[in-house]
Amino acid sequence: MAMKIILRSALMACLSGLLLSGLLAQAPQTPTSIDIYTDLQKLAVVGSALYIAAHPDDENTRMIAYLSNYLNVETTYLSLTRGDGGQNLIGTEIREQLGVLRTQELLAARRIDGGHQRFTRANDFGYSKSPEETKEIWNKDAVLGDVVWAIRQIKPDIIINRFSHDSGRRTHGHHTSSAQLSVEAMSLCGSPAAYPEQLRHVDLWQPQRLFFNTSWWFYGSREKFAKADKSRMLPVDIGVFYPLLGKSNSEIASESRSQHRCQGFGSTSTRGSQLEYLQLIEGDMPEGEGDPLEGIDLTWARVDGGQAVAKMLDDIIKDFDFVQPANMIEELVALRSMIAELPSNPYQNKKLKVLDQIILDCAGVYAELRADEQYKTAGDELKMDLEVIARSVSGLQVKSVAIEGLSIDSTVGQELARNETKLLQFAANIPAGEKTRSPYWLVQEGTLGMYRVDDRHMIGKPENDNIYSAELIVALQGQDITIQVPLVYTETDPAVGQEYFPFDILPAVTANIEKEVYVFGNEGTRMIQVSLQAHRAGLEGTLTPRLAPGWTVSPAAADFSASLKGEEQMFQFEVTPPAGQSVAEMSLIINADGQDYEQSLTVIDYEHIPRQVILAKAATKLVKVDLRRAGQDIAYIMGAGDKVPENLEQIGYDIHLISEGDVTPTNLKNFDAVIVGIRALNTQKWLKYKMAALHEYVENGGNLIYQYNTSRRLVTDDFSPYAISLSRDRVTKEEAEIRVLAPDHPVLQWPNQITEADFDEWVQERGLYFPDEWGPEYTAILSSNDPGEDPKDGGLLVAQHGKGFIVYTGYSYFRQLPAGVPGAFRLFANMISLGKNKS
Repeated sequence: MAMKIILRSALMACLSGLLLSGLLAQAPQTPTSIDIYTDLQKLAVVGSALYIAAHPDDENTRMIAYLSNYLNVETTYLSLTRGDGGQNLIGTEIREQLGVLRTQELLAARRIDGGHQRFTRANDFGYSKSPEETKEIWNKDAVLGDVVWAIRQIKPDIIINRFSHDSGRRTHGHHTSSAQLSVEAMSLCGSPAAYPEQLRHVDLWQPQRLFFNTSWWFYGSREKFAKADKSRMLPVDIGVFYPLLGKSNSEIASESRSQHRCQGFGSTSTRGSQLEYLQLIEGDMPEGEGDPLEGIDLTWARVDGGQAVAKMLDDIIKDFDFVQPANMIEELVALRSMIAELPSNPYQNKKLKVLDQIILDCAGVYAELRADEQYKTAGDELKMDLEVIARSVSGLQVKSVAIEGLSIDSTVGQELARNETKLLQFAANIPAGEKTRSPYWLVQEGTLGMYRVDDRHMIGKPENDNIYSAELIVALQGQDITIQVPLVYTETDPAVGQEYFPFDILPAVTANIEKEVYVFGNEGTRMIQVSLQAHRAGLEGTLTPRLAPGWTVSPAAADFSASLKGEEQMFQFEVTPPAGQSVAEMSLIINADGQDYEQSLTVIDYEHIPRQVILAKAATKLVKVDLRRAGQDIAYIMGAGDKVPENLEQIGYDIHLISEGDVTPTNLKNFDAVIVGIRALNTQKWLKYKMAALHEYVENGGNLIYQYNTSRRLVTDDFSPYAISLSRDRVTKEEAEIRVLAPDHPVLQWPNQITEADFDEWVQERGLYFPDEWGPEYTAILSSNDPGEDPKDGGLLVAQHGKGFIVYTGYSYFRQLPAGVPGAFRLFANMISLGKNKS
């Protein structure tokens, strides 16, 4: 079959819609006098804390905000994973893309509560019921080394675990493992025998205390916690009020926690006294209440020669000029000289950077480096404007500018008058092999439990370094100060004003296959659509699909010619599967100007995070399924967001997304089945008022299929005409045995005969939130359980109601269908087909 080409040649046709949207998170900061004063208070505190847990959203933002803003210690949250294994309430990103989204949500949270963010290389592979399983899949030694690496880099005085290290407590295996690894790292980080290869880059360090941030939740009830022995617990009132900010600590923490939008953690603000408890695990018990660092010297006196620094800094804070902070520069410059002349110590360089920024802020220095286009490719000329202004002082000298990786004229030697803008212009060609903003931990293929990151200095970083930053050296009152200015792209929207976006380097050409998985039923060939995007003008070449033996494609290759940068062309390839059931990969090779390219471009764009760009292999999964089905028109009620509808379309169903106004008896009778998406009973409040219509639809011969919902926060308990109760039961082993309880039930027999092989190759888990109680009207179809546990029989329940059927299934089709698991498609088709076998 001949390919079909659709050409869109408007300038930036593809990327103007995708890349020029997102949070305006790249704008330079413009601190107020209160911000500067707060930074001075933090400069006076020489100490840090490390908070450790397993996932994004595990952290206690109340404690992080308290440590950062009340005790003024540098506080870092070490999340062992990036949360790839979770669900997504705001979109369809799962697995690695979800991890990228959740990473950025953590960074958004830290920008609010004042903390810093770190990670290990551990991958969230899904729910685990034991720390033993978790540490085996994670590669315990490597993750433990990453925790030790973080401690040696951050040098915390105290460590706080979010979870208990007691393996006897029944909780997520990742949670317990995070605490156990923290306890073990506490004993290793000060030993030269532990991970000695790290000592080429960092020094030994020994925190003084280790706590467990406990609460009534870990005791099962508030009543039990009230009776618990608290002799080794430190109460901390985290409900303090910050007059300079006009907010309480709890309000800041609530804003921070609410950044975890994809997990549904929007939080209500609270005010007033609120106690947290820190249970001492190692170290000496602090005296009194409220300060886990009590007795640890956090002043400059802990540094040789630091007493004079402490005295000068105290005087500067006491006499701070809120109206004209520039009046403090002379004293701050003298303080800088004093700190620089101290004997080398672990805090010196970090504190000098903080002080340099305070001096620049007092001087009203603003620096911005702008690119002429939002993205470039290797070999392109990059033009940049560097704007520099000192709005509160005169005599600031711009001495030099350097941009690592680019060849520019670095000598400047210009002096700025007060409030005078200097615009410096540079141009350079981008060399081949330059870095991108695609997440560094996804560049190399990892394992189920670990990302692969070989660069020691990247391990633990939350995200990639800026592609380009100008290192601007300025002189003020005899002191040379270095300013790092990241390269950004800006444009002005008539409706909202100036917008800021990250600068990107992209391959000359990328190609995206429309779907991550293509499922072939018994209908034979399918058309696969490919979008080719030229990121450089004047490209010509050939697009070639590659398939496994037995699969055929027509045409074998397609030529393209793109005259404009940003041009997008669409190609269609006809793919024919082999006769039998088969799973294969189709990848793309793009040859342009004599060079091969093989990457796709994915953009993750939400208003609460900076836009993210992911470059990955241009490939899709091809699945040939021996599948039959009955019924055609399916109504789908979306819940938290999933890709089940588009995957059901692949096997021939017509999917109609319906909402509240569509759920009427008259309308529903047009559908062969109504499918309720994952967590719809948790997120769609209107469903509470539509149960009568849904149940009437079933009585009249329709099929109503519920996918999993969490057992908490159901919008209604009466979603079934028969008794059913959801639990937290789950089967986390994707290879767990499936036992058939009702072998002759139609859902296993027609139109596809379900066999043991249909449960092979499942991913991440079997299912979650299975019902644990149900009425006699329901038939339990399947049973499964994790090793050592009782059978979980509630994963697939079917009841006849009038002329139709109601199905509740906790098996995780929302993971299996996008992953192209053949048996999951066959079983789902059988659920839809219930009652339609007229023979």
